[in-house]
Amino acid sequence: MKENIVKVGIVQQACSSDREVSIATSIEAIKACKQQGAELVILQELHTSPYFCQTENTEVFDLAKPIPGEDTELFSKVAKENNVVLVTSLFERRAAGLYHNTAVVFEKDGSTAGKYRKMHIPDDPAYYEKFYFTPGDLGFEPIQTSVGKLGVLVCWDQWYPEAARLMALKGADILIYPTAIGWDAAEPKEEQLRQNEAWKLVQRGHAVANGLPLVSVNRTGFEADPSGVTKGIPFWGDSFICGPQGEILLQAPQDVAFTGVAQVSLSRSEEVRRIWPFLRDRRIEAYHGLTKRYLE
Repeated sequence: MKENIVKVGIVQQACSSDREVSIATSIEAIKACKQQGAELVILQELHTSPYFCQTENTEVFDLAKPIPGEDTELFSKVAKENNVVLVTSLFERRAAGLYHNTAVVFEKDGSTAGKYRKMHIPDDPAYYEKFYFTPGDLGFEPIQTSVGKLGVLVCWDQWYPEAARLMALKGADILIYPTAIGWDAAEPKEEQLRQNEAWKLVQRGHAVANGLPLVSVNRTGFEADPSGVTKGIPFWGDSFICGPQGEILLQAPQDVAFTGVAQVSLSRSEEVRRIWPFLRDRRIEAYHGLTKRYLE
């Protein structure tokens, strides 16, 4: 079997309150990944601004841009200039009062390969996303690119095995999660560590259960709560790339910005699925209950 290797770059950054600074930081990091040989570069969730969901503020909707629009034109140009497939994460204004958390994928020539609207929307203290984002309506559809079929999901989606499985069943070559998650400063240290480990463990489990490599790109740095109600969010970084058996191929640190590139074998999924044929042994006739909220 001919091996299909893709060089994957990740950009873990701290975001500035100045939108132009955040964007410039992303662009320089994309260039750094390209210099390291990247063919595919993945940015973190909502990388053009601070994580604004710590509070509910109607003025924040002014940050949203239509797709296509100003942001897509900019990152289209960046993808083309660097000759990379680029996964972005943008605040989409679809219509007045209708907004999405949307990942847009650009081809090496700058054309739009596809987009994914975040399906699972959290609503927790400091993560008030339901105020801002309408749940996605594009389904779980991998995006075809020159480097393979990308199963792009976003942050809270990463806790749901159904999302990863559906991407796998539709032929995704790799699972990708732009993310924004951090420590709750009010939690005991032991609980913080448990949550961090669970976050890594569940995603590596998706890689194993589906026999696919996986990329998770988180933001880093402290972001204050504008309302002063909470102690803000120290985002925990820890971005990583793993293979189809959950093996770590690249690990970013927790508390600093990071760019890195790893060689990811897309063809190895075939080998792994031959020895662990989970898709073959699925009892699909017995899974009807999965479409129910709860079984009583």
